[in-house]
Amino acid sequence: MLKSILFTALSFLAFSSIAQRNTPDWAQNATIYEINVRQFSKDGTFAQVTKQLPRLKSMGVDILWLMPIHPIGVKNRKGSLGSYYAVQDYKAVNREFGDLNDFKALVNKAHELGMYVIIDWVANHSSPDNVWLDQGHKDWYTLDSTGNVQPTIGTDWWDVADLNYDNQDMRKEMISSMKYWVQECNIDGFRCDVAGWVPMDFWMQARKELETVKPLFMLAESEGADQHQAFDMTYGWEFHHIMNEIAQGHKNVSAVAEYAAKCDTLWPSETMKMYFNTNHDENSWNGTVQERMGDLGNAMYVLASMIQRSFPLIYSGQEAGLNHRYPFFTKDTVGVEWSSPHAQADFFAQMLALKHEHHALFNGELGYDMNLDIDTATNSMMIVRSKEGEEDIVAAVFEFSELPNPFDIPQNLDLVIDVNGAQVWASKLD
Repeated sequence: MLKSILFTALSFLAFSSIAQRNTPDWAQNATIYEINVRQFSKDGTFAQVTKQLPRLKSMGVDILWLMPIHPIGVKNRKGSLGSYYAVQDYKAVNREFGDLNDFKALVNKAHELGMYVIIDWVANHSSPDNVWLDQGHKDWYTLDSTGNVQPTIGTDWWDVADLNYDNQDMRKEMISSMKYWVQECNIDGFRCDVAGWVPMDFWMQARKELETVKPLFMLAESEGADQHQAFDMTYGWEFHHIMNEIAQGHKNVSAVAEYAAKCDTLWPSETMKMYFNTNHDENSWNGTVQERMGDLGNAMYVLASMIQRSFPLIYSGQEAGLNHRYPFFTKDTVGVEWSSPHAQADFFAQMLALKHEHHALFNGELGYDMNLDIDTATNSMMIVRSKEGEEDIVAAVFEFSELPNPFDIPQNLDLVIDVNGAQVWASKLD
């Protein structure tokens, strides 16, 4: 049966507090790329990342998200190099990556190219040998029955110590540490690890104080709708899992319609969600794009780019055909020479150009309405992003079976993307 569903965003008084933060103008049609510094090159250094910035810029990348750049704890360390997310000193850089001047050079080069840098921030926990403990701040941590620091309850993160947000002095120093990177290195924002496990009033206070320095872009590793009180963008974990299940044949296109309807009840139109076919967690723990999505990986990236509220992510090495899992606690590398041409780089360049050039796909409320048609009989669907009175239209058809789809493409559009499982048409540009 062919169903046509027009999704329009709803407004809720519950989200009146969203106005308390202002998304930077430069994020309106920005794209984001996650950099795993350790695995990004053979040397695993800031300097090697800096060398690749012109290439990333030419591909269409705007925002560079660097996984944690801080020194990693030694106590209870996992693996030979430890987890990036076991921070030993919030105001220092991991010497394996280089020194502070190397990091500043990276940020300066990015800004010179018109790009922006956000860094991963781990506010829920630190390493159990963080400098704060050396300074006598044991009361800044959650303590067990014997009075010792403990990991976050309910996890197997035995290489970290949970932080105590009832302690106002700790909160003040955490914000001071964040502000250090904005003032000292002129970074443009933060990706905040397990943000939903940290009190919302802290994030709201932090953003207010940080933006006395400059406007920032804030990404929460959280799916909670309430996170948009402090954050510009949240994760799209649920939709990622839906894409995996469709690619594996466990769900059909009706799951996309149900998810889109759910979004309209939870997230106002101005919110932005980061969708992805992989990231550092998925790649290391759950498998490569090929392992999880087979030959539909590119189609799923197209879907992640077309659905309303989308702010799609590219992960280190995807543009070079990354086909293996990076180990999380030891050294690896992308395994390619960046200078070698790869078809995936062309694919991503085309997709990022669509985001830049077509207002229909702009981020948040600046993007146009989404019209979703699904056909469960052929397990296919069509998404059209358009707005009444505007000529700019982007349409995509997704085919997840061998049966022909029943959709009619809007007239006067050019075919611009053609990958297995998905085709994209867009209005002609002047």
